[in-house]
Amino acid sequence: MRNFLNLEIWKRSHKLTLKIYKTTNSFPKEELFGLTSQMRRSSSSIPTNIAEGSGRSTNQQFAYFLQIASGSCSEIQYQLILSKDLSYISEELFNELHRETIEIRKMIFHYTSKL
Repeated sequence: MRNFLNLEIWKRSHKLTLKIYKTTNSFPKEELFGLTSQMRRSSSSIPTNIAEGSGRSTNQQFAYFLQIASGSCSEIQYQLILSKDLSYISEELFNELHRETIEIRKMIFHYTSKL
């Protein structure tokens, strides 16, 4: 069993989740049950699945949860594009968060390939 708290992919994805929560605090109130909720769920799904997978007994099981985390990265990438296009976030913030999401996804892929 692995301790997810020691995994760099978990640490980075947790920080991304915190940034997404902070970012969505400024979204319009009518998005609370729409885009705000979706982005929070998608972003928190990344470290959540890494944590759950790390507690599984086999590498195959862990890899399955890493795949789910990777899929959540794709979700948040689209939601960031939508947020930018709706002018909820600046181009600069979009670039920062989008870049971080891509890096996390690459880390997940790299980690999975080493299992």
